[in-house]
Amino acid sequence: MAVEEAKYSVILKDDKLELRKYEPHILAETIIDADFESAGNEAFSRLFKYISGHNKGQQEVAMTSPVGQSPSSQKIEMTSPVSQKKRDGKWAVSFMMPESFTLETTPEPMDSSVKIRQVSARHIAAVRYFGFWSVKNYSRNLEKLKAWIEGKKYRPIGEPIWARYNPPFMPWFLRRNEILVPVEIPDQ
Repeated sequence: MAVEEAKYSVILKDDKLELRKYEPHILAETIIDADFESAGNEAFSRLFKYISGHNKGQQEVAMTSPVGQSPSSQKIEMTSPVSQKKRDGKWAVSFMMPESFTLETTPEPMDSSVKIRQVSARHIAAVRYFGFWSVKNYSRNLEKLKAWIEGKKYRPIGEPIWARYNPPFMPWFLRRNEILVPVEIPDQ
């Protein structure tokens, strides 16, 4: 399944750890009050409904690309990753909107719990790993990333984001996961 991914450039690569520069992008986001592992499932359903046409333009998602457009029904390409981060004791789960959308052209959600917001360009420290979507894998890789960030003297400026790139039917050993931490880098 071909999907559009967030645009970034790699500034520094150190095995599975990277410093990236992300382009500005738009998110459809919802807040879920659930535990770590079930928050993604609950939010996915809500966000998928939004991109499947439960919005004021009744715009639908195309699960592959390229996707054609027509005057009566614009297709929204599925993008990745699905991101999850902790906010005020709850989980913010988001889908990135296709690059072609702006705040003005992104469909307005019918569900008031789905919000649209713009994310500015930023530096992100990232670790990539494969495997189950579990607290154990997340925690182990987050510790590696935190140690790397500290060693590089970057300053975290946001909460860790858990990024999942594959659908649930993907075999566990092929599931691409990342943890992303917005950082401020020291002047060079």
